[in-house]
Amino acid sequence: MTPAVLGLVLFASVAHALWNIAAKSVSGKGYAFVLAYHGLSAILLAPIAIWLLASGTHEFSPSLLGAAALSAIFHIAYSVSLQSGYDHAPLGVVYPTARGVGPIITIIIAVLFLGERPSAPETIGAFVVIAGIAVVTVRPKGAGGGHAIGGGHATSSHGIGRGLAWGGLIGTFIASYTLWDDFSVNHITDSPLLYFAVSEACVAIIMALGIVTIPGGPSRRADFTSIVSGHKRALFTVAILSPLAYLLVLFAMQQAPVSLVAPVRETSIIVGTLLAWWFFGEKNIAMKLTGAVVVVAGIGLIALG
Repeated sequence: MTPAVLGLVLFASVAHALWNIAAKSVSGKGYAFVLAYHGLSAILLAPIAIWLLASGTHEFSPSLLGAAALSAIFHIAYSVSLQSGYDHAPLGVVYPTARGVGPIITIIIAVLFLGERPSAPETIGAFVVIAGIAVVTVRPKGAGGGHAIGGGHATSSHGIGRGLAWGGLIGTFIASYTLWDDFSVNHITDSPLLYFAVSEACVAIIMALGIVTIPGGPSRRADFTSIVSGHKRALFTVAILSPLAYLLVLFAMQQAPVSLVAPVRETSIIVGTLLAWWFFGEKNIAMKLTGAVVVVAGIGLIALG
């Protein structure tokens, strides 16, 4: 991976962490907030997509629409399963499992089935990055006095089992959209910007239909109105930084193996946990810094490879 591509992915990681910090200020209105920021992102990207099509540099095709729609389904499945996982299992188990399983599945499939052949240092570096992420995200035994880790769920053996199951499912969806988007921007379209704009529009349309048709629609519509009127700063921050972060990843996928982009992208967890310590006073900073050092070592191996 060249320094320029590595820089793209690392910058994307910082943007990803920042929008997650902003999203943390909105709680209890998950579906409505996701719909709101995806919808706003689609609106902001629409003029750019129209300009790309009008200029004649890129073409809209059924294959582009189909690829973007499938990507939207994968992203929605990820978002919905993530929210459900947090509702039914400990956050401290679900989160690190999902963020670790996703890159591992991506690496395995990319190497075994897509013909990617990263060098030995790059491969070792990818797994070192994942190990460092695990150090940062896994909560020490006994932390929090035995209380639940997120969502009010005690970390019993049953809770851990559910967390591993949900984390594995979520990680599978992470790998699914990562691998599909990598294929799309390398084989279906040469414009990540147009592809992502269409995908965001598909997400907004599908979720808007959902808020009308699925049970609990009236309360979600009320949540949506509340977010639009009362959380403008968080809404605009996420609607701008979220697509920026992922667009940079899509551009990186065109220039480097997805088996390397996927684990490096997860360095956003390091940035996010350090920002959470800085802004919200979260504990265990020594373990977070240790994990950050491990991740930096892994990134160094990838860069040298």
